[in-house]
Amino acid sequence: MADKSDTKLIANNKKAYHDYFIDETYEAGIELVGTEVKSLRQGNCSIKESYISIDNGEVYIIHMHINPYEKGNIFNKDPLRKRKLLLHKSEINKLLGRTKEKGYTIVPLKVYFSKSRVKVEIGLARGKKLYDKRNDLAKNDQKREAERDFKVSLR
Repeated sequence: MADKSDTKLIANNKKAYHDYFIDETYEAGIELVGTEVKSLRQGNCSIKESYISIDNGEVYIIHMHINPYEKGNIFNKDPLRKRKLLLHKSEINKLLGRTKEKGYTIVPLKVYFSKSRVKVEIGLARGKKLYDKRNDLAKNDQKREAERDFKVSLR
C-alpha cells in the first residue's frame, strides 16, 4: 500500500476482521466507469455484503454497492453490478489455488483512493469459529483495560 498521505479511505469492512482470520492481503485495481468514480469521490460506497469470485481466470467483486451519481442521468450503471478487479496473473493463480483449500475465501477489506486511482484491498481469509470470536473480544477488552490503567497512572 502507498503512503498514508497519498490514500483516502472510502469504505472499510470491519466485519471481515471480526468474522475471518486474514492471512494475506492484496491490493487490486478496479474497473469502473466515470460516474462511479465521481460517486466514490463523494464517499458513496458499501462493501459490507460484497464478496470476491474468480471466473475464467478473472477476479470479480460482486454486490459492491456504489450509489448512482446524482448528476449522472443516463450514464449511471447498476449500483450492484459485478466489477472486474485488476490483478497480476500470478496473484490470481495463487488466490485460486488457496481458495480451493478447505476453509479459505477471499473478502474485500477496504476501498480507497491511492493517488487518483481507486484500489480495493482484498484478503485471503479463513473463517472464525464462535470461540475464536470470543477470544478476540476478550483480548481486545484486556488491551483496552490495560491502556485505560496506563493512561490513569500517567496523570
